[in-house]
Amino acid sequence: MKLADNKATLSFANGSPSVELPVYSGTIGPDVIDIRKLYAQTGMFTYDPGFLSTASCQSTITYIDGDKGELLYRGYPIEQLATQCDFLETCHLLLYGELPDEKAKDEFTRRVTLHTMVNEQMQFFLRGFRRDAHPMAVMTGLVGALSAFYHDSTDINNPEHREISAIRLIAKMPTLVAMAYKYATGQPYIYPKNSLSYTANFMRMMFATPCEEYEPNDVLVRALDRIFILHADHEQNASTSTVRLCGSSGTNPFAAIAAGVACLWGPAHGGANEAALNMLHDIQRQGGVDKIGEFIKQVKDKNSGIKLMGFGHRVYKNYDPRAKLMQETCREVLAELGLENDPLFKLAMALEKIALEDEYFVSRKLYPNVDFYSGIVQRAIGIPVSLFTAIFALARTVGWIAQLNEMIADPEYKIGRPRQLYSGSVKRDVRPIGQR
Repeated sequence: MKLADNKATLSFANGSPSVELPVYSGTIGPDVIDIRKLYAQTGMFTYDPGFLSTASCQSTITYIDGDKGELLYRGYPIEQLATQCDFLETCHLLLYGELPDEKAKDEFTRRVTLHTMVNEQMQFFLRGFRRDAHPMAVMTGLVGALSAFYHDSTDINNPEHREISAIRLIAKMPTLVAMAYKYATGQPYIYPKNSLSYTANFMRMMFATPCEEYEPNDVLVRALDRIFILHADHEQNASTSTVRLCGSSGTNPFAAIAAGVACLWGPAHGGANEAALNMLHDIQRQGGVDKIGEFIKQVKDKNSGIKLMGFGHRVYKNYDPRAKLMQETCREVLAELGLENDPLFKLAMALEKIALEDEYFVSRKLYPNVDFYSGIVQRAIGIPVSLFTAIFALARTVGWIAQLNEMIADPEYKIGRPRQLYSGSVKRDVRPIGQR
């Protein structure tokens, strides 16, 4: 960042002296006002619930322009990455700042591939969970437990430890997700196969059994790989901010990523694609396309408690660029599987058409987001709804790691400590129990 040409002057109506604050400019995006010395100069904090107007850090990783509907990883448009690169190339970009050449890609892929197995004792830890436990509950425990199995890479201040823990997490997340799925279904775990690509290997671990060899479908592999790319990072969202805040204490990388997994579980964040598909199922059970009009009326009624899931976004005030790519992928997958007339997809298309034309939704800029389509794609591939958020966590792990490593390497970083506007009781004394 660089100091902008102008400064911000903060004036007070009560006659207190005005304060001059530095203004910084990034390479793109809004300028920021540096308020780090505000309390020392005025005795006041800023108040910003939800951090809607607060830049919590300086970052070179991801940029979002919500008004334009633009998403950049290290400067590259998501549309180009999703159509011209695979997930491990995107991982290399997010971790190291540049897309790999052929040699670097081969080396990085080999390093990840050689770390896909997990300690054999992890399966005994997994058996402690109920088989009907939500996969995200299981994943929160498994990821956090990695620090107990790989304690040789838990020093967050050691660059070599951060490097090997990054590779381990990217490599082992697909194995852990597949293990959680197999455990829930009662099927035996399938070990990784080094001859397969990252995403094909994951699909084999998910869907293969010892009874017969599994042959990954290239169209489905590419579709899932694209889902991974589209979810790899998304600036300072709730789970990423959680990872940064957790990591700022100096805790180990596995614990920080486990905190991100836990945060992602929320239906307003990573659970949104699960919620969107459940919404479509609910409409389908009530009568399908014929009942959309009735459903839309309920959505508009603030007292109904019914929400339109998969539409609108906290950041994007235009069409989510990931949604366009996901819609294309959705069509490709359904065509490959002969599901073009799938009732749920037809219902989704009808719901999208109404929402894009209805003034109520248009005026509020409630456009379809990536979650609206990714759930349909995953369902068609054979991934159960309960596992959707775990797939999201798998993809987002590289973004969390990149953000965590960037923070630790930043000479300005400090342990996170937000302040508050206290509105409780003033100081008071404890009275004897008989006088209360």
